[in-house]
Amino acid sequence: MAILPNPRLRPISEDDDPDDYRPRSTWSGPLVDPVAPGGYVRDLTVILERIAPGDAIPLHTHSIDEVIVVESGEVELRVGEETRRVAGRSVAFVPAGTPHGARNVGREDASYTAFFGSTAIDIAYLERNPAPGTEADPPSPAAVYDARA
Repeated sequence: MAILPNPRLRPISEDDDPDDYRPRSTWSGPLVDPVAPGGYVRDLTVILERIAPGDAIPLHTHSIDEVIVVESGEVELRVGEETRRVAGRSVAFVPAGTPHGARNVGREDASYTAFFGSTAIDIAYLERNPAPGTEADPPSPAAVYDARA
């Protein structure tokens, strides 16, 4: 069991992802319970994010379920065919394989948390926030990130 007080948030542009370049937004990267001899949570990952006004998480899919909590701010969430504007304390359940994305439509940073029932998270981008110099590129092939690796 671990308590991670105030995980560091870093600019999303630092992760060298040509499909999701948002230098004004920050995130924790995938967080998992560190392996400990006294026991730990094995199959749960959390991502903390602050989305800058006007920034968007590109439309994408995962092969696993996701739960999104918009803690503060105004966010336009797209889940499948539904697009809805929500404010803080809103929860979205995203079934595996469902296209989803989000845009901060407010004037202040939006605080956003994503939960996954696995430490390995795959992502396939359907849209892009292209990094400089990659504007004409198609989305990268789907990739799997293992937070324990």
